Amino acid sequence: MSAARLRVALVGLGWAGREIWLPRLHEHGRYTVTAVVDPDPAARASAGVPTAPASVEDLDPATVDLAVVAVPNHLHSPVATRLLARGVPVFLEKPVCLSVAEADQLAAAEREGGAVLLAGSAARYRTDVRALLALAAELGPIRHLDLSWVRAHGVPRAGGWFVRREQAGGGALLDLGWHLLDTVEPLLGPTVFDQVIGTVSADFVNDRSRRARWKETGDDVASATSDTSGAGDVEDTARGFLVTDRGVSVALRTSWASHETRDTTTITVDGGAGTATLRCTFGFSTNRQPASVLTRAWHGATKPVPVPEEPVGIEYSRQLDELPGLLADPSRRGTVIAQSRLMISAFERLYDSARSAGRTPAVAGAGHGR
Repeated sequence: MSAARLRVALVGLGWAGREIWLPRLHEHGRYTVTAVVDPDPAARASAGVPTAPASVEDLDPATVDLAVVAVPNHLHSPVATRLLARGVPVFLEKPVCLSVAEADQLAAAEREGGAVLLAGSAARYRTDVRALLALAAELGPIRHLDLSWVRAHGVPRAGGWFVRREQAGGGALLDLGWHLLDTVEPLLGPTVFDQVIGTVSADFVNDRSRRARWKETGDDVASATSDTSGAGDVEDTARGFLVTDRGVSVALRTSWASHETRDTTTITVDGGAGTATLRCTFGFSTNRQPASVLTRAWHGATKPVPVPEEPVGIEYSRQLDELPGLLADPSRRGTVIAQSRLMISAFERLYDSARSAGRTPAVAGAGHGR
């Protein structure tokens, strides 16, 4: 498998499947897209792949080396579970699961089918994040992390599954927060949170002017302008404070929309020997910070750390570069599920905190996102 092209089935032809994964898989020398799977006949026809079933049940496991799964959130675990149980390795878009129970089901399917589950981890494949991780190793014991991804405007399309709790599982916290919390493990190691508290709000989720325009076609924009029925019921902003079992604190903020002028991701690492801060823009927003800026503060002085420029979205291509090696590594089995179980447990507790303490706002569009 290390030399031959991998036969890939792309499952899901929404925005991520069409715009992120399909073109990169076609361009990459290690993959051949042999099948696409989607319930929409028009989407299957437009992909231009001869084998195009409507369901993963119609895939022959003997003809697939890897399934890349990019379906709506509520289908991530069910679809991956079915594929894994049939012995098909899976590369799954985030969030891997929407509950601890789903993580346990994935673990059982991985054991049953003998295949491996791998997961999207875009942040770790960014050069600027890797530079931050290297710098963090020089900061002594880490005391605190500050993680934020705040968009000026970037609410998913009105009426789409992303803003519906029953299909998305949550709003900005689960969507953007998965990327942010995914940087905690390489900084702190496997992390259990002893204390978790959070709040959510929904001031912008049903405001058409705050849509994520880079994800919309002309038809989407027209639909968003004319459709008044598809109100979202998830949060557009979440704030949390978490403390690990080793006493490290983590502040978290995610916002699909805000009063800022640009969409900015900020990661700050406070250590006993200094502070490192990365300011950049994750994802594909066109309203982004011009360049990534990494700094180190120490003894009252702040100095820039050079970070090379790179094309938007290159981190997704880098994941494909490494997938063949990960698939061939037997030690990877169970790793993704163990990490995802810790992450989704933290998200469940953040949502529960917001709900139980009355911090879920009683306004149109708000929701706790379970």
